[in-house]
Amino acid sequence: MKSLLLLRAAILASSVLMAGQASAKTLVYCSEASPEVFTPMLSTSDSTMDAAAKTIFNRLVEFKPGSTEVGPALAESWDVSPDGKVYTFHLRHGVKFHTSAHFTPTREFNADDVLHTFNRQWDANNPYHKLGSGSYEMFAALGLGSMIDKIEKVDDHTVRFTLKAANVTFLSGIALDYMSIMSLEQTEQMVAAGTPQLIDSEPVGTGPFVLQAYMMDSQIRYTANKDYWGGAPKIDTLVFAITPEPMIRVERIKANECQVAALPPPSAVEDLKSHPDINVLQLEGQNIGFLGFNVEHKPLDDVRVRVALAKAINRQAIVEAVYQGAGRLAGSVVPPTQLGAVKDAGIDYDPEGAKKLLAEAGHADDLSLKLWAMPVSRPYNPNARRMAELIQSDWAAIGVKSETVVYEWAEYLQRTAAGEHDVFLLGGSSDNGDPDNLLSYMLSCEGVAGGSNRSRWCDQDFDKLLKEGRETSDPDKRAEIYRQAQAIVKTEAPGAPIAHSVVSIPVRKNVLNYVLDPLARQNFARVDIAE
Repeated sequence: MKSLLLLRAAILASSVLMAGQASAKTLVYCSEASPEVFTPMLSTSDSTMDAAAKTIFNRLVEFKPGSTEVGPALAESWDVSPDGKVYTFHLRHGVKFHTSAHFTPTREFNADDVLHTFNRQWDANNPYHKLGSGSYEMFAALGLGSMIDKIEKVDDHTVRFTLKAANVTFLSGIALDYMSIMSLEQTEQMVAAGTPQLIDSEPVGTGPFVLQAYMMDSQIRYTANKDYWGGAPKIDTLVFAITPEPMIRVERIKANECQVAALPPPSAVEDLKSHPDINVLQLEGQNIGFLGFNVEHKPLDDVRVRVALAKAINRQAIVEAVYQGAGRLAGSVVPPTQLGAVKDAGIDYDPEGAKKLLAEAGHADDLSLKLWAMPVSRPYNPNARRMAELIQSDWAAIGVKSETVVYEWAEYLQRTAAGEHDVFLLGGSSDNGDPDNLLSYMLSCEGVAGGSNRSRWCDQDFDKLLKEGRETSDPDKRAEIYRQAQAIVKTEAPGAPIAHSVVSIPVRKNVLNYVLDPLARQNFARVDIAE
């Protein structure tokens, strides 16, 4: 409560200050969690991508607002060789990096920054590879490391990527927020000064907003980048009011303490829709709420145990209780709107069958597990603790004991990436609308090493199909490949897909040009507020 009062006081003070500036505009976004870090390549959470990638940074190419179509960004254009293996990017001229308290750029963005960003993640011998956590989950999970053969600087404004084989996911892969372009000059200066931590806490990008201040678990403040290559934002100040409790976010947007809010609980959506000053924007999310089994922990290495635990879960009852009309039962990890999605790849509710499998595996009455539940609401799971309670009840009915484990969000992600858990609740929102994205991130062998595959499950046949899917351009053939991959996931049961959610974002009616992102990210670069 104290932090909330301090936040309200800070916003009120800001409003008073802005009142003296006739043209100044402030937009407050009630976000759901603190960012893990401000360096996108080191993170996988939406809260980091919203607070860092979409505000502070840019990518070579980016998804056009409201779509999954790739368009130019820091690269004005690109050429692809006839064999599909060589991508040549022509970089934008005149792009300026931000200035921070400890860094003032002496040059504009160029090819050296692109090579720095990719080589730091790709090359284990790169001098900056181990900066920060030194963990690049998404880069590893999507196979970029094994996909790229070489990266070359042709000149200051031309970069060439050569792939080992043609790959239809490459362009959308480098459009992901995790591929945000970092400043080589800032990295060199901060490392030379003995303050490499400032790279993460004082991020320097080319994006629409400049970070001004961060009060952990309270607020993030940005000012508009007046030199932004895409045109200066219409709002002068952007505030992320970090508000983990969903109902407090609801009350705050109703009171106009924020103008956009993240993820209201499903039970509050109809109330928000009836508010005269609020629009609730909705779309069927390209996401998956997922229960995963750590196959490196006995007896979860036994597929019979995993299938039994999945059979014991009444997923339909969970969808009704947790999503309350804002979700649908998941047939697969792949969302139903994507290529090759299978609607019946989930494991059916069968408690008696679950008991038989446990008995066959020698665990009729001795199984005790720790079920990890997220502390925050996410687009794919609005209430993980409630979901955990329902799963525990289902497991108790077949004689399985379980204990709920909860950690603070950043710690939860770190510990599950390290494989400390037995069973976990998590999931993800697709980053590019392609089935490879979630399948690779959550279940690939490379994802085990990178930390994104928290089930720690590695199946060579499955991985072979992922590789074929990336290298196949024919949509019908790709769809069949991904159907085969989903069949393996159903048989091996590294986890149980629970639900795909409907994403709802409440927005005050005086907010202009806000576009609901199909990939569940927040981008305020073009947003305005009516006078």
